[in-house]
Amino acid sequence: MQLSGALAALCGVLLCAPGLFAASGDFCDSSQCLNGGTCLLGQDNDIYCLCPEGFTGLVCNETEKGPCSPNPCHHDGKCQLTEDTHRGDIFTQYICQCPLGYSGTHCEIMNETIYYNVEDYLSTTAIPTPVPNPVPDGCPLSAGCTSKLGMEGGAIADSQISASSVYVGFMGLQRWGPELARLYRTGIVNAWTASNYDSKPWIQVNLLRKMRVSGVMTQGASRAGRAEYLKTFKVAYSLDGRKFEFIQDASGSGDKEFLGNTDNNGLKVNMFSPALEAQYIRLYPVSCYRGCTLRFELLGCELHGCSEPLGLKNNTIPDSQITASSSYKTWNLRAFGWYPHLGRLDMQGKINAWTAQSNSNKEWLQVDLGTQREVTGIITQGARDFGHIQYVASYKVAHSNDGVQWTIYEEHGTSKVFHGNSDNNSHKKNIFETPFTARYVRVLPVSWHNRITLRLELLGC
Repeated sequence: MQLSGALAALCGVLLCAPGLFAASGDFCDSSQCLNGGTCLLGQDNDIYCLCPEGFTGLVCNETEKGPCSPNPCHHDGKCQLTEDTHRGDIFTQYICQCPLGYSGTHCEIMNETIYYNVEDYLSTTAIPTPVPNPVPDGCPLSAGCTSKLGMEGGAIADSQISASSVYVGFMGLQRWGPELARLYRTGIVNAWTASNYDSKPWIQVNLLRKMRVSGVMTQGASRAGRAEYLKTFKVAYSLDGRKFEFIQDASGSGDKEFLGNTDNNGLKVNMFSPALEAQYIRLYPVSCYRGCTLRFELLGCELHGCSEPLGLKNNTIPDSQITASSSYKTWNLRAFGWYPHLGRLDMQGKINAWTAQSNSNKEWLQVDLGTQREVTGIITQGARDFGHIQYVASYKVAHSNDGVQWTIYEEHGTSKVFHGNSDNNSHKKNIFETPFTARYVRVLPVSWHNRITLRLELLGC
């Protein structure tokens, strides 16, 4: 087979140098790869396609789109990538530059019409006060404590969301379940709807730990081509999931009724005064338009106020301070090495994570924070290697002040095994019940899918 000039150059520079080939990596008929992809044979004669820039998929058949395509910003906001900035925004790869009159992560808040839902503002003569922009996750209360807690971004898992009932339509084929009640969710079935026969419906989020919850953003949806939304609702909260209390009105004489939406797609922000300290949050529809249909997001922050990103995603921590027990090389080629400095949360590219050389519980990924820092949590993420989904499903954490003597993180007297990821891209956030002070932090994989593969961010201050 004749190689093109570009392919021959690739071979000469990357693939054909003596000693680089293992038992695999031979070229195959590149006509099997679309859009100019290079065909390579694996050890079992499996075909892999090395895709050119702008294409992805098993045979390079998918167009690679960045986080700004399509534009996630509403009201003609401008999407700007954040790879080269030090935002520390651990859940997005972009920021939205909002036009005058709009604010919020996605320019979704119309400042002149959406207000804090303090009782005085409900009168027609009250002077409106705009809702401030949500601030990056983990900011203390002094910065507003209005981080999105994970309904939209996925940090709140489906298993944490429950409801009193579910509407099932179209001959039983459409289930409007509580796990769909995420802000901006799209599709034909894209929200939670209560059953028509539920006289006292509710939807609940279990935050898994006590957090400070400062507000809620609600959104309706369109079902069967008709707008449905909550016009008014109540909010209850609990520490144990059994005994709930309702937020009271300003006079303390009864349950507070919050104003909801006026259409199927706009947002309504209601802030709680004072903020709640709770693990469970329930929304109780009081009056609904056509049906009790809801998408929403909770706003708040961690109780301790020390959970800012410590510098992996935003590159404040240099590559030299991220090390590992070993690194895997696809085709045994250094150019395709999954090195430790790539193990940064939301790292992009064809090779965009750390992967261990072997699947062994003796492998580890280590971060040198430079100085002793208080470490309060961790966010992990998997990745894909030529279409194969890989991630760490569970792990332990060790810490040290000198890089020699290590302490395994414990809870209740035993070493803690944290639940990790279940796919290649979602974030999994774990908060340490007992924060620790350390300079060095190691992640010790316990179980994994396909290969030990990891991207992460540490949280603290």
